[in-house]
Amino acid sequence: MFDALTRQPDDPLLALIGLFRADERAGKVDLGVGVYRDETGATPIFRAVKEAEKRLVETQPTKAYVGPEGDPLFLDRLWELTTGDAGRGRATAGLQTPGGSGALRLAADLLARMGTKGIWLGLPSWPNHASIFKSAGLEVVTYPFFDVPAQSVQFDRMMEALGGAAPGDAVLLHASCHNPTGANLTDDQWRAVSALIAEKGLLPLVDIAYQGYGRGLDEDAAGLRTLLTAVPEALVAVSCSKSFGLYRERTGAIYAACSNAETALSVRTNLAALARTSYSMPPDHGAAIVSMILGDAALKADWMAEIEAMRLRVTAIRERLAAGLSGRWQVLTSIREQEGMFSLLPLEEAQVLKLRAEHAIYMPTSGRINIAGLKTAEVDDVIAKFLSL
Repeated sequence: MFDALTRQPDDPLLALIGLFRADERAGKVDLGVGVYRDETGATPIFRAVKEAEKRLVETQPTKAYVGPEGDPLFLDRLWELTTGDAGRGRATAGLQTPGGSGALRLAADLLARMGTKGIWLGLPSWPNHASIFKSAGLEVVTYPFFDVPAQSVQFDRMMEALGGAAPGDAVLLHASCHNPTGANLTDDQWRAVSALIAEKGLLPLVDIAYQGYGRGLDEDAAGLRTLLTAVPEALVAVSCSKSFGLYRERTGAIYAACSNAETALSVRTNLAALARTSYSMPPDHGAAIVSMILGDAALKADWMAEIEAMRLRVTAIRERLAAGLSGRWQVLTSIREQEGMFSLLPLEEAQVLKLRAEHAIYMPTSGRINIAGLKTAEVDDVIAKFLSL
């Protein structure tokens, strides 16, 4: 019966990982996979995470299921970290999920169950966004977000497109550190798009996956918090993969900010029912780590210090790249103002493949680079190889 299936194409980014590993050349550079790397090329475990794990080994009393909703203390602490005063006291339904991707899929399934027809997605975006929404049966409608050659946000075109959305449509927004462009909305733009969403009766789904990597923990959530004060309802998908370095622990949450407690209870039961038929129970280990860190003043302070050091390192690499590449591509001065792990360079596919073949520099053919994958010692050499194109 399996003969009825046709082979599916490999995910381009996952295939790139295999190509990089198979390359035996010295000095190869991986600008593809979206993980943070330090100056040794390793993806480190946070000091606070290590300490929290030690405490869990000594004190955790059981490995029994946590239940479909997950750990309520984790959910409360992560919601406070993400939304601050804007989320405090808000009627909210939260569910612990297998990573940010699991949160997005539950959100998509909830939208489909509600009868939502379409979700508006800015382009370019994380490639898996559209796949997740389509798999849930939603129609993906796109709006322009970023002009790659000009390296600028197309805010007027974005607002014009969303002005044509129908009441009840959903709209996906990146909270900060936009993947793949690194470009973000200004504070004024967040206020304007929040007002439009409220006026049009749209339902925002905010993806926040890189809090702390852009301008700071509170600053990276400022747009989301502005939105929450302006709209009666919203969905928020949170990933702990980058902010806590818990990539393989698959730690995340989906929240629904509701207009009243009764609605929040209804949403929570629907999310739990959808989770039950998908993965049944969420993994606990990563959530237990996050909850312990956020609930312990010393661990939280150490975590905040470490992620701030990582942010400053990435920012410094951004500044060097912007200075080095702008001599040939003047628009790439914008790399300095962009935030987070990624930027999307105005390169043709042939140029990307040439960098791979001749210089062992690996990145997706879209031109998206993971700045957080660079060592400081590699930056000047990488700039020289880009300038040789």
